[in-house]
Amino acid sequence: MRTPAPATPVTTAASARAHARAVVASRWDPSTRPAREEDVIDLLLVVSELVSNALRHGGGLAGFEATPVRDGIRVAVRDHSDVVPTAAFGPDSPPAVHRAGGFGWPLVVRLAREIDIETRSAGGKTISVFLPVRELDRPV
Repeated sequence: MRTPAPATPVTTAASARAHARAVVASRWDPSTRPAREEDVIDLLLVVSELVSNALRHGGGLAGFEATPVRDGIRVAVRDHSDVVPTAAFGPDSPPAVHRAGGFGWPLVVRLAREIDIETRSAGGKTISVFLPVRELDRPV
């Protein structure tokens, strides 16, 4: 299955969400076998948070990919910072540093699966996540 190329370059959270939605539509045809809306909402929230964090805290967005796989979408966001977010906490207890705001990373941890953070030899990092997307159950 071919992943659709973005209609416009992915440079903002809005363009990343639009591309992710297009990837979902290419894999889960809205007219014959649509994706569950709650799964798409989770995907779009995570995409927004990862891209926003790259823009605000990661020295800018260096790359974005959304790839359909058997049970969902794999998202990879590259930025220019070597700083890795703290990931060692449960979904119901954000780290103390985030208590006054900044709940984006805890949201990613809560909604995404298979979170992988890879520092790049040329600098920066790639955060990759898997988000399950299920087909909408239709009455028989």
